[in-house]
Amino acid sequence: MPYIKPFLDAEFVEEVAAPDAIDACEIKQELIDEPQNPVSEEGKVIVNCTYHSFYGSSIRIWDTTVLIDQSTGHRSRLLQAINIPLAPVWMSITPGITRFTLVFSALPRDCECFDLYEDIQAWGKFVVRGIRRNESDVYKVRIE
Repeated sequence: MPYIKPFLDAEFVEEVAAPDAIDACEIKQELIDEPQNPVSEEGKVIVNCTYHSFYGSSIRIWDTTVLIDQSTGHRSRLLQAINIPLAPVWMSITPGITRFTLVFSALPRDCECFDLYEDIQAWGKFVVRGIRRNESDVYKVRIE
């Protein structure tokens, strides 16, 4: 029987080790360049995420993560990730609860229900379906 190299060897762990969570936050350049006035602040959607892990692991978020309006298919793009790094950087987490916040561009005014969808071709993507729209456009979701 051939020898199979373990998936998590020291070389891999060094490659994906993340900086401290505070340093792992990243603001997309277009948000930095955007003029800051009351009009530009309107229409943002804020999703406060709670991630539950039974084992220590690592997480990250891809910039292809979107909110999808269930009735029209409109996609609101990710503008900012707070307390979670953007791929390819990983952040190590301990067992328990990890919280992070995602800021998205506006949803259509007539949107009533939407999905949070990490649009990647890999196992373990973040997906939360059936989020009911509210007037504040600030949401709390639990990611399993």
